[in-house]
Amino acid sequence: MTKARGETGRHGEELAVHFLSRQGYRIIARNYRVSCGEVDIIAQESGVLVFIEVKTRTGSGYGHPAESVTFRKRQQISKAALVYLGKERLMDRPARFDVVSVLLRQGAEPQVEVIKNAFDLSYAG
Repeated sequence: MTKARGETGRHGEELAVHFLSRQGYRIIARNYRVSCGEVDIIAQESGVLVFIEVKTRTGSGYGHPAESVTFRKRQQISKAALVYLGKERLMDRPARFDVVSVLLRQGAEPQVEVIKNAFDLSYAG
């Protein structure tokens, strides 16, 4: 990953955290990493544990940011979420997967969109 892409991603995550907080999400953890994957943000909203992937783009030339959450990426997020739920003994809690799309265009306000229940648990071995 280039330095510019990394900075864009970090900026997008900051915008996402602020947006989610204003929407009533309580942020529990950020950049939760385990050997099998990573979750950008873990939050709680209305009693539901939410595992959130943030995708940031500086233009729409490669499609909507959320379109880049591939099946493989969903598997990695799902595996990391299962590890988190197991370690924290929260397997009986309701949970879902959201995607936050951040679009940064020069000279325009950032566009932040939350896609709730963006995908189901994707686990294969």
